[in-house]
Amino acid sequence: MLSLDWIKQCVDLQRYRYSRHGDRERQNDGLSLAEVEQALGSGRIIEQYGDTGRGESCLLAGFTDGGKPVHVVCGRMNDGLVVITVYIPMPPKFKNPYERGAA
Repeated sequence: MLSLDWIKQCVDLQRYRYSRHGDRERQNDGLSLAEVEQALGSGRIIEQYGDTGRGESCLLAGFTDGGKPVHVVCGRMNDGLVVITVYIPMPPKFKNPYERGAA
């Protein structure tokens, strides 16, 4: 199970990377690298996922310094963090940054 402390430590020590998909989705939503770091630093884990074939991962909800909500799905890769995908949560999929909406 990934912990918030470990995620924040990886960010502080710059022991993280983006998957190709994660970086593409970050760019598609117009999020800067700094904004994702801000969200990771301010976030909380809202869902934990077991090993789906690539290891365990989690969904973190955080905010940029400007108050923009950001979701980051991240996992463990070797001794560091990998950002699997990142996006701005919006209805109808999410009622708010912490609660799923209609499927």
